[in-house]
Amino acid sequence: MPLGAIIGPLVLCGFLVEEEESDLLKKIGVKDSKQLSPRRRSFLYQKLKKTGHAKIIKLSASDIDRLRTEQNLNKIEISHMQQIVNALKPDIVFVDSVESNTEKFCHKLLAKIDDKEKYEYGNNFICENRADVNYPVVGAASIIAKVVRDAEVSKLHKYGYFGSGYPSDPRTMEFLKKWLSEKGSMPSFARSSWIPAKQLKKDHEQKRLGEFA
Repeated sequence: MPLGAIIGPLVLCGFLVEEEESDLLKKIGVKDSKQLSPRRRSFLYQKLKKTGHAKIIKLSASDIDRLRTEQNLNKIEISHMQQIVNALKPDIVFVDSVESNTEKFCHKLLAKIDDKEKYEYGNNFICENRADVNYPVVGAASIIAKVVRDAEVSKLHKYGYFGSGYPSDPRTMEFLKKWLSEKGSMPSFARSSWIPAKQLKKDHEQKRLGEFA
């Protein structure tokens, strides 16, 4: 089952900072976004905008559904991570791996990096699980991505409050179930290709069949 939100965009971010500024990230309390309150993330987001340069990619729910007809989520993320590295052209790359085999993941990522000859796996091209915890610069990118996604999700609440937008949130699933019941299809801002969304649609169709039997 794909992990991640069922409602709203996927937001990827790369953060470029001069080496002499990297110590500042730790001093101001940059860490994995999940370890910070929304208020603290917002505060740090404003600080980070003045400290370095962010490259942000937003993929809407419909973008993800379309892309997943051709490739899985990991490949989608790798492709857009490559775009971010190619845009920022950092001297040292730290990446939060989306796969447990970090070496294999790193070589996949390197395959379509424009200046890959200047990078060496494990030296100046580092991929790790929980890199957002281990490296403040990756934590900074996670903070920016989280703040941007939360802002996008907040806009979608005009259609009704659905909580976090994750399948693990009962409010989210109840919102989608109600939407499906009233409108007959999933909202455009939901990832219809997600297994939980498919199950909701299957349950809805079976219920309708029962009503007309």
